[in-house]
Formats: sequence, structure tokens, C-alpha cells
Amino acid sequence: MYEMGQASLSPARAFADATKLMFQSPLNPLAGTEIGKSIAAGCEVFERTTRRYGKPEWRIDHTEVQGVSTPVEIRTVWEKPFCRLLHFRRKFLRPLREPQPRVLIVAPMSGHYATLLRGTVEAFLPNHEVYITDWVDARMVPLAMGRFDLDDYVDYVIEMLHALGGNVHVVGVCQPSVPVLAAVSVMEARNDPFVPASMILMGGPIDTRRNPTAVNNLAAEKGMEWFRNNVISRVPFPHPGFMRDVYPGFLQLTGFVSMNFDRHLEAHKKLFDNLVKGDGDLVDKHREFYDEYLAVMDLTAEFYLQTVEEVFVKHSLPKGELMHRGTRVDPSKIHRVALMTVEGENDDISGLGQTEAAHDLCTSIPAERRVHYMQKGVGHYGVFNGSRFRAEILPRIADFIVSVPAAASPRVAAE
Repeated sequence: MYEMGQASLSPARAFADATKLMFQSPLNPLAGTEIGKSIAAGCEVFERTTRRYGKPEWRIDHTEVQGVSTPVEIRTVWEKPFCRLLHFRRKFLRPLREPQPRVLIVAPMSGHYATLLRGTVEAFLPNHEVYITDWVDARMVPLAMGRFDLDDYVDYVIEMLHALGGNVHVVGVCQPSVPVLAAVSVMEARNDPFVPASMILMGGPIDTRRNPTAVNNLAAEKGMEWFRNNVISRVPFPHPGFMRDVYPGFLQLTGFVSMNFDRHLEAHKKLFDNLVKGDGDLVDKHREFYDEYLAVMDLTAEFYLQTVEEVFVKHSLPKGELMHRGTRVDPSKIHRVALMTVEGENDDISGLGQTEAAHDLCTSIPAERRVHYMQKGVGHYGVFNGSRFRAEILPRIADFIVSVPAAASPRVAAE
């Protein structure tokens, strides 16, 4: 029904586009009038609110390193059916005097594309070698490529850390905090030489029993059968993932928007007003944010349902009951990896204390190698993006990373 709705609106969107162009044309005597600008603005708002947004571009082609403008090349350095590992390779005109820390940012697999962390990547780039997980839209993965669940997610993180060869700092943003902590726990239990030097968990649902939010309460109230019966659908033809069971991105987006519906409604009213007034800066800011926010991807049903059950219903990780491939995940095994947790004072997705709970689980990490930071005045998004992230959170993360003694890469040591 959603696909049919999108298709049925296509002629109306085309008509709105044509009308907008007509009332913006200098040949139209109404173009500069109040009524002409209002009609053009209304057409744009209609088109934008009914559009299906595609995957955004990264739009990162340069950064500034030590005062020098440096080109950036985005390369795929590891790939599997449901994820690509991207490297933002900085093309230096001359070698750096000292190598900079390598950071693996594990982006959320929760409906939005990894480009939602564009600002996070841009902030890290001047002083770090940055890698990020670029998750693939499940509706674009053929059914023949197999399943993807929470166990696979943990395996992917471990394989990426192996591919990077050690001596890397892993940053789990929101939802990945659980699988990142699980992956490091599994690696430590195996005495894996490629464990990261540190892990930074930001606004993640480690223990959702603490200060539960509306998102947490929904999972507890509805139960797993409700989710299986009401939010899982099959990918329709002609998408490559035809017949794959998924949690559709548009349902996730509907949930996000409904939590702050009045705010989004007001934002689009302001868009209309600013289009009529001709305030280009505010219009561009609105377009930039919503082009990203409204672009969503489908998640595999098995990953979504397992995450809801283990993280939000059973609370398996903090209870010591989370399993990975038949083996219990034990964060107390972690002793070589430093830990930093970051939370936002006004986070309405992961409540205060949910991420900090990681410290109670990682009992073998020495106190001097553990840090918790709570940023005042920011919500969930502000934990990893925005002015306060750049000015207050990132410098603390950078200092923490530098304070962690660098271990020689096993691969380099072997060579």
C-alpha cells in the first residue's frame, strides 16, 4: 500500500514541480507577487512532504589538517552483503610528522543511513584517520544473500576490526553500543590480538531499565508478538530484496516523527514562510536537515526483532544473559580495552544512565582507563552532532583517545 501510495502521488508531485517553476519564472507577471511566491512555496512544501528520499551523498571532499586544506577520497576497504567499510582517506601533500589515531565509527542500523553522521565524520577528520560502517538498505539485498541478525552484526564488527589490523579506537553511536560492547567482549574472551585500543559508546541502550524513555516503554508494553504481527512486511517487486522480511524504514520514520510531531509540523510551516520571504539561508538549512532525516532504509526482520527482544524486552546484556553463537557474552572479560561513555542530558531516545551502565558491566577495566561524560543541554542528536558536540564532546573524546597507550598493531609486529 505504501508503494502504491508513492506511485499514485507521482503525477501530483510532477504537477507541483511544474507549477512551482511556472510561478518562479521571470516571464510570469505573478512571479514576484505575494500570491505567486505563496503558490510556489506551497508546491515545494507539498513535493517535499510526499517525496521518497534516496540515500544522501557524503559531500565530504576535503578537510583541514594542521591548517592545510587536504583532499579527502572515500574508499571501500571491506565489504559484505549488508555493509561496506568506508575509509575517508586524506591525501596529504606532505607526510604528517606523527601518525594520527585511527577511529572506526560504527553507525546506527536503525532506519537512517550512515550519512546521518556526516557532521561526526567531519569533526573527527582533522585529527583522526576515520573509517565508518555504511550499512546497506535491506530492500536492496537479494534474498539469496542470506539472513542478517544481531549475531551477524557482532561478527561484522569483529571482522572489520580484524581487517583494520589492530590499534584502532571504535566509536559506537547509539544503537551499535550493544553489538560493539558484545563484539569486544567476545574478542577479549578469545584473547583476540586485534581488540581495539578503546571503545567510546555514545547515547546507547546498554541498560534500558534505567530512566526508560517512550521508545523503551513501547517495546515493553507491546511485547514481541505485536511487533511480529504489525511492523514486519515483505519487500515488494521490483526491489532487489523482493520477498525479504523487513522492518520498513517508513514505519521507523513514522515513529520518529510522531514523537515530535508538533516540532516537525512547525518546521514545515516555517519552511513555507521562509520560502515566501525569500530567506535562502533558513530554507537551505531546512532542506539539508530533512533531506537527511527523511531518507530511510529497511532493516532485516530478524535483526530488528532480535534487537527489540534482547535489548528492550529481555534486557539480556545487563542481566548477563546475552548469547552470541551459543556462548554467553561476558563484558567482565574486557581488560585490555579502555572505555568511555557519553550521554546527553535531554536524550529522549536513550535515557540518562543507560549508556553509563556499561561501566558496571566492564568490571575488569581499571578505573583510570574508564571515563563517563554527560553533556548538558543536548538531546539524542546532539550527543554526536552539532555545535556542542564539536566544541565540548569531541575534544574530550580526542583527549581520551590520546591518553590510551598505543599498542603495536599485531600485523605490524608480525612483519
